[in-house]
Amino acid sequence: MRFITQLLAAGVIAAASAISATAASPDLKDWAAIEKAASGQTVYFNAWGGSENINAYLEWVGGEMQRRYGVEVIQVKLDDTASAVAKVLAEKAAGKSEGGSVDLIWINGENFVSMKKQGLLLTPGWATSLPNWQYVDVENQPTILTDFTEPTEGLESPWGGAKMVFFYDSARTDAGTVPDSAAELLDFAKKNPGRFSYPAPPDFIGSSFLKQVLSEVIDDPAKLARPVDEASFERDVEPLFAYLDQLHPVAWRGGKAFPQNYPDMKQKLADGELDIIFAFNPAEASAGIKTGELPDTVRSFTFSGGTLGNTHFVAIPYNAKAKEAALLTANFLISPEAQMRKQDPTYWGDPTVLSMSKLPDTERAAFQSLDLGVATLAPDALGPVIAEPHASWMDRIEAEWRRRYASGN
Repeated sequence: MRFITQLLAAGVIAAASAISATAASPDLKDWAAIEKAASGQTVYFNAWGGSENINAYLEWVGGEMQRRYGVEVIQVKLDDTASAVAKVLAEKAAGKSEGGSVDLIWINGENFVSMKKQGLLLTPGWATSLPNWQYVDVENQPTILTDFTEPTEGLESPWGGAKMVFFYDSARTDAGTVPDSAAELLDFAKKNPGRFSYPAPPDFIGSSFLKQVLSEVIDDPAKLARPVDEASFERDVEPLFAYLDQLHPVAWRGGKAFPQNYPDMKQKLADGELDIIFAFNPAEASAGIKTGELPDTVRSFTFSGGTLGNTHFVAIPYNAKAKEAALLTANFLISPEAQMRKQDPTYWGDPTVLSMSKLPDTERAAFQSLDLGVATLAPDALGPVIAEPHASWMDRIEAEWRRRYASGN
């Protein structure tokens, strides 16, 4: 879900920009009318299809939407969210301002920024007008209001959270020795050569590790909220690459090779090749234990100063055919019932975007009674969120990483 494909060429963008979005939007103040109009509609929900448990969760959502509202939800399984974005852009370029083929998209980051800039999204403020918005935790989860530093402005509705969390096997590594910062992680690696590594960029998890370190070592973290300044880029990232220059010689295989991805790191933790790994879902370790992929002695930790986090969203294209049903589906996705099932590791284990203090007593108690798994940190133990840098930083640090280290792969 990262980059816009070649359909976003300059000529297509120019043509699309010349066409105004004229499709009418539903009256967000008349929710009863929206429900009535939604009955019988079909929502084509374009979402990443690479996870069996997520696909199963979406099947449950579809069943509930059909039973409650007479709305059919069909998941269009994607390998890359950019393909759905490109489809909407192509429709706009062709003048198709109504009856579009995409009704709802699972989205965040660069793809949201692109859709917003190209005028491909339903009217601002629709998300904050949803009835269940009253439960959303905008006070303690700042990434709900900014997506990779871009203000969301109610153009997308939050669906779930993601936060970098580290895992270790307590049977081999003492809890008192786990690091509490990137600097301490480097010290750990030096004391335990060959026992830590990260996936090579552009793997998402590997690139996230680079951003985590950069956020801790850059001279002014506020720079990361702005686009890359080419005049100062080399100075800004030098502390990151100085860190990696120290890490790689003591990393797994001396930094001459890297794990392929998170599943590869998970296997290496299970096999005893690595002592510390990390993921972007706090429930990953418990899920691995439940499936037998990790020993039941694996535990989680995070940095007290904060780790990278973001929110993933759903968006409605401006020309969606089933706007009312898409709004109804987005509202259901942030209902306490749907959010609780999504946070349950039995079904997914994705952190909620709701505030416990805003929920009715019954729903709050249900959330608190969830068994998150033996290795999953409680929400209040995850530590502060470090917001994602502006999207331009990922491209530049990945390119610089390749220039410096790719020959060593």
